[in-house]
Amino acid sequence: MTLVEGSSFCVSGTSGDIHPEYAHGLFVRDTRLLSRWELTIDGTVPEPLAVTPGEPYEATFVGRAAPRPGQSEPTLVVERKRYVAQGMREDITLRNFGPEAAGVDLRLEVDADFADLFEVKENRVRHPRRVGRRAAGSELSLWMDRAQDSRGVRVTAGGATAGEQSLRTSLVVPAGGSTTVTVEAVAVVGGEDLGMAFSVEQPVDQAEPARRMRGWRESVPAIRVDDPALAEALERSEEDLGALRIVDPRHPEDDVVAAGAPWFMALFGRDSLLTSWMTLPFSPELALGTMRTLARMQGTEVDVMTEEQPGKILHEVRLGADTSMALGGDSVYYGSVDATPLFVVLAGQAARWGVPLERIEPLLPAVDAALSWIETYGDRDGDGFVEYERSTDRGLANQGWKDSHDGISFRDGTTVRTPIALAEVQGYCYAAYLAKADLDERMGRHVDAERWRRRAAELKRRFHAAFWMPGAGYYALALDGEKRQVDAITSNVGHCLWTGIAEEEVADQVVERLVSPEMFTGFGIRTLGVGNARYNPVSYHNGSVWPHDTVLCAAGVAAYGFAGQARRIIDGLIDAARAFDGRLPELFCGFDRADKPVPVPYPTSCSPQAWAAAVPFEILRIATGLTPARPGGDAQAAPERLGEVSIENLPFEEDVRVRANGGRGSASAEPGEPAPRAGNYDAG
Repeated sequence: MTLVEGSSFCVSGTSGDIHPEYAHGLFVRDTRLLSRWELTIDGTVPEPLAVTPGEPYEATFVGRAAPRPGQSEPTLVVERKRYVAQGMREDITLRNFGPEAAGVDLRLEVDADFADLFEVKENRVRHPRRVGRRAAGSELSLWMDRAQDSRGVRVTAGGATAGEQSLRTSLVVPAGGSTTVTVEAVAVVGGEDLGMAFSVEQPVDQAEPARRMRGWRESVPAIRVDDPALAEALERSEEDLGALRIVDPRHPEDDVVAAGAPWFMALFGRDSLLTSWMTLPFSPELALGTMRTLARMQGTEVDVMTEEQPGKILHEVRLGADTSMALGGDSVYYGSVDATPLFVVLAGQAARWGVPLERIEPLLPAVDAALSWIETYGDRDGDGFVEYERSTDRGLANQGWKDSHDGISFRDGTTVRTPIALAEVQGYCYAAYLAKADLDERMGRHVDAERWRRRAAELKRRFHAAFWMPGAGYYALALDGEKRQVDAITSNVGHCLWTGIAEEEVADQVVERLVSPEMFTGFGIRTLGVGNARYNPVSYHNGSVWPHDTVLCAAGVAAYGFAGQARRIIDGLIDAARAFDGRLPELFCGFDRADKPVPVPYPTSCSPQAWAAAVPFEILRIATGLTPARPGGDAQAAPERLGEVSIENLPFEEDVRVRANGGRGSASAEPGEPAPRAGNYDAG
């Protein structure tokens, strides 16, 4: 059971207990502050009965204690109401359904190892650590000093007696009555208490996390869809995106979205940008907060270890006390080849949707710096394409979105030698050039705008010449260090449709390949085609299905005018969402639907995960044809099952009402007209 609030989260068993031998714990700022939290009643572990989730940061664990003396059945029910936010509060309520008052010995075993998040995730926690302990009255304090930082936790329970590894209290629970003990775990960072967000001194609904969640819900448009599967997915995604928002305490006005729970509750450049792009029509403030935050942390110097370079947008931020565990050995790591152009694309898209220029203008220096990075550090050999190669063995070997060590290979399985120019990254750069042209046009800089358009057109021409594989009827995954085409058939090429860099005369071949049995499972598009040597439906990046990847392919297919094929892809994703109870995971296995009639979960997939949570919103946008150039939308790409769709209180446009059977909103396009692409600003 995972509870999330901001960058804090708690992972426990369904009993509510936290066991050190599992990947459990209370995590604050990427450090495990509680590694043990085990409740016993009269020396016996309660029998778990149920977990009742509430908001993303709360849950109630229900169990029953062992039978009372002389009784054949248990009569004591244990309810543990837990709240997580920069620490943890747990209200332990004992309800006595027996005929006599119950005398109870309640004991909570508590421990902390202050392990780094990566150690816990990868099951490589080092032992022993020297943990300081102090028990005084009803408070148990645990702490650990490090060279870089210090972390600690204070655990208190009114009326309890603290020992070095436990809190204990004796209670009398009246017959037919109840008794509650409240336990608080307060995080300490650098010697400073972070405070208790859910204080017993105020109602829970007045706590800051509760107010933030209400504010988020009120800011999101009211959406109604006839199809229950998509309606459920949208509702779940709204909740998950609200839960995944994190904030820099120094800039509380800027929400950004963490990559995913439980192990990636941190800012990731690529993830946050693509999530913001998909949710931009519905929540522009999330995109603005993301861009402002990334601009503040944009690279300014060359650092070989962290791969920072002037103008480069970060890959990830980590807040753990032991930064030696992080990529590049520091809290901020820049080893991403695609976040920088995507930053520019998002800025341009925000302007297209109608974000006032005065709110975008402060971001323009960061946009210019990002474009400068593309043309200097990004283009390592001056051939006009952006490539990657890590600086040291402390960085990621692959630096596109498929960043696992084996995520990029030739069709025969041969490893690709760096520097590597990925197909989709060239598309992102193409879209970035057009985004800058559009921004310049809006600012009255017409000569500069035309220059960027020419640069985009030249990149598109050269991309087709270098990446198109006539014999395969498909674009190469990449160019290797010797400029050879990496001939694997992958989903990356669908992003080339999304950005518009693919040539129109071959788009039909690309689309047909994407929806062929080689690539399309019936639920989504595989990351790697069946005919490739490294294809494996249960791999991370070599045959699995990632919902965000599939929906960007669907957006590209629709943008080139292939509405029927886009409907097939969208329909498959909605069915997948229904199978996962409305919450699309980070990824699932790439088995064919004819073989496995329900999508098979991938065992370590993050859920909730930001760009997967954004997918239902992008499905809705594609299905309704909602674009800046077509505010009323049209339903030509919507599966008939959606029925009537209405969206009220959109930030930029009038209300939208469409029907999947062809009824259209007030500003719809002519039937068959392709929608603008991520890199097509002509209609904006």
